[in-house]
Amino acid sequence: MNLTFEQASRAIKAAKDQAQSLGVLMNIALVDAGANLTAFARMDGAWLGSIDIAIRKAKTARYFDMNTGDLGQLSQPGGSLYQIEHSNSGLISFPGGIPIRNADGVIIGAIGVSGSTVENDHRVAQAGVQAIK
Repeated sequence: MNLTFEQASRAIKAAKDQAQSLGVLMNIALVDAGANLTAFARMDGAWLGSIDIAIRKAKTARYFDMNTGDLGQLSQPGGSLYQIEHSNSGLISFPGGIPIRNADGVIIGAIGVSGSTVENDHRVAQAGVQAIK
């Protein structure tokens, strides 16, 4: 099972709508089950530096099938995954990346969002996930 372009498009719209309601500009990336970029959107004026971060958040969430913020908790000094962010050509281990599951609980892809605080990034990503369920 893979995330479809139609699903990714719905997620981008929902994430963009949530970003607008928060008054923030975001970069939104979706990857399929193989961590391949499926869809990407950059809201007008969103930070250029956040393009790569959004894509990496989506890939990180898919590589480890967990929210990037949860990975961040495990990768703190003394944590069991300390310095994991240096693997896989660079991971992002702060909130804004969320795996996407189908109705059967199978992971079909992930979303990554960047452009504001990590709390807003996570809220916007969550809106994208909800649009697919």
